[in-house]
Amino acid sequence: MRREGLGNFGAEEEAREGGQGSLVMEMDVEESSPSSSPMSSPAGSSDSIDLNFLPFLKREPKSEPASPELGPLPLPGPPTQTPPQQHAAAPAPAPEASVPLPPATPDLSSAPVMAPLQSLPPNQDVDALLQEYYRLASLYVSSTGSGAIVPAPAPEAAAPAVVQSASGSVVKKRRPRSSDLVRVSSLGVQDQIYFRDLVRRARITFECLRGLLLRDDERAESLGLAGVAGFGVARERRRVRADLRAAALMADHDLWLNRDRRIVGPMPGISVGDAFFFRMELCVLGLHGQVQAGIDYVTAGRSASGEPIATSIIVSGGYEDDDDHGDVLVYTGHGGRDPNLHKHCVDQKLEGGNLALERNMAYGIEIRVIRAVKSRRSPVGKVYFYDGLYKVVDYWLDRGKSGFGVYKYRMLRIEGQEPMGTVNYRVAEQLKVDVLAIRPTGYLSFDISMGRETLPVALFNDVDDDQDPLLFEYLARPIFPTSAVQGKFAEGGGGGCDCAGICSIGCNCAGRNGGEFAYDKTGTLLRGKPLVYECGPYCRCPPSCPNRVSQKGLQHRLEVFRSRETGWGVRSLDLIKAGTFICEFSGIVLTHQQSEIVAANGDCLVRPSRFPPRWLDWGDISDVNPDYVAPDHPAIPELNFAIDVSRARNVACYFSHSCSPNMFVQFVLFDHYNASYPHLMIFAMENIPPLRELSIDYGMVDEWVGQLTM
Repeated sequence: MRREGLGNFGAEEEAREGGQGSLVMEMDVEESSPSSSPMSSPAGSSDSIDLNFLPFLKREPKSEPASPELGPLPLPGPPTQTPPQQHAAAPAPAPEASVPLPPATPDLSSAPVMAPLQSLPPNQDVDALLQEYYRLASLYVSSTGSGAIVPAPAPEAAAPAVVQSASGSVVKKRRPRSSDLVRVSSLGVQDQIYFRDLVRRARITFECLRGLLLRDDERAESLGLAGVAGFGVARERRRVRADLRAAALMADHDLWLNRDRRIVGPMPGISVGDAFFFRMELCVLGLHGQVQAGIDYVTAGRSASGEPIATSIIVSGGYEDDDDHGDVLVYTGHGGRDPNLHKHCVDQKLEGGNLALERNMAYGIEIRVIRAVKSRRSPVGKVYFYDGLYKVVDYWLDRGKSGFGVYKYRMLRIEGQEPMGTVNYRVAEQLKVDVLAIRPTGYLSFDISMGRETLPVALFNDVDDDQDPLLFEYLARPIFPTSAVQGKFAEGGGGGCDCAGICSIGCNCAGRNGGEFAYDKTGTLLRGKPLVYECGPYCRCPPSCPNRVSQKGLQHRLEVFRSRETGWGVRSLDLIKAGTFICEFSGIVLTHQQSEIVAANGDCLVRPSRFPPRWLDWGDISDVNPDYVAPDHPAIPELNFAIDVSRARNVACYFSHSCSPNMFVQFVLFDHYNASYPHLMIFAMENIPPLRELSIDYGMVDEWVGQLTM
């Protein structure tokens, strides 16, 4: 792996189009060990230059804050009192008569303020109300303390570098974001897998923390204790979104990525087209470090050359003067807008992020572009796509639509990158409306399931003449042996739940799942388990029960397509959110004895015992809570059955294998209670953008995997 540093702006001069030198310092890293990423010192070069002595006029930026970052949004703590010895100060010298006095700063200490609660006269009604409130709060915290996501840290007068919580978990002091600029390139295959898994781990932690926080919010509100928050901090939950709290918790435990460096150009572990539902997730990964600002840049005060440099921008459609044509983008600088009217009210200035973009153009430094588009599948109504790298080729001051001066930057997308996520998103939406208008040729079938699935499954091939998927009978549900699902296994010694309405904690099905439900109210899996019990035909709850998810069948438009790299593959026309159900692995289920006989004939068998337990990763928050223990209930016995897909199968049989997959298998029971024959339900491991190939880890890769996908 090769990492190129831009931090000290001492660099080798490379030939660029237009004859301008680039700011590049190459550094080599051992490719065989991707986990070791310390940078080596740059090799000296006779061609190295110092940009502080370039023969063009250096622009002195106007004064600006040391960093534009807002960081995560934790609630402010109680005000600290100034020690008495700090009140005394040397008297200020009298100003000269010729210098006008600045406006006097109001003395907040002498201004009338509200009297503190302790100084108010006693009020029996208020005291009784507060006592009852804190009594209920303490009962709730004590009753749910064992299930808290993060142990409450012990209060400290001042936050040290390492804080020891009440239960022994270590909370590190938040690191400031580095201003060292580096570029990573020449990643080998193992490096790419390593960084992809590193990013996926951070995203899983963020999403699972957010889901568990929302679940705790719902529990608190059901008890009438919405103001009693978890993690040992009392606050009004509704005022702080769960994604902000999840990001703050990860920051407290030093889990934000790329804090020790600012990466210019492509981000290791993040692919062009990746989708994100929350802006805080971009900050956690270091893809874009600004919570609100559209331009992420190193300020002039922290830059080695004294000039700001931009690393990424977000195009959200908030500026009326933006002109976005995909590969060609005219981006409007920041500043000059009224926060309430969202229109420009003053002229923009060439400072801060605006000056940084101009400097990127002068030095030929690329910029990451993230676009936000509206989406009904997003919890916040929009989704962010990473659309790749652009270069600023021109800028000018123009009169905007509001009549005020705005800086505009023409950016061109660098060639040779993967298709943009926003383009794939729009193409997929059009395919769902008028498929032939987008792809007039190539479709062999618009629904190979022949109506057996809840949504059609298309078959597309524009590579060769192969039509093999049409030769198999489509089986939407697996067929189990009669002896395995009837008799004593039908009702399972207790049957389903007796809930007249929506199931709640305490019903029979919750007890089977270890006292909790596996899904949230949107149907997202909160954390993986050895086995999940859903409500089924023996339960009295309605079909709208949140504990009925995977049994409802396809919820996303899938398409089987022919690929030159993987043979047959599957992609989705919908944006799939991490933790949501995709489909079931279907075929003819065989007992162990039957599978031995069929295997001797060379038929294609899928053995559930071979799938690695990647469900362990989904819901693992041990990086935040060291006391987290992976669930071991409900227990599942050794699985000896097999699924014959040689004659009848479904869309899942065409999933490609990957050792870094975007899906995982979760065992589920709902229509019978024989734990030796569970359903193989497939869930999303990460956010999967439209038209991206779906992949799964089959465990042991051998001939049978090839038989599935060829």
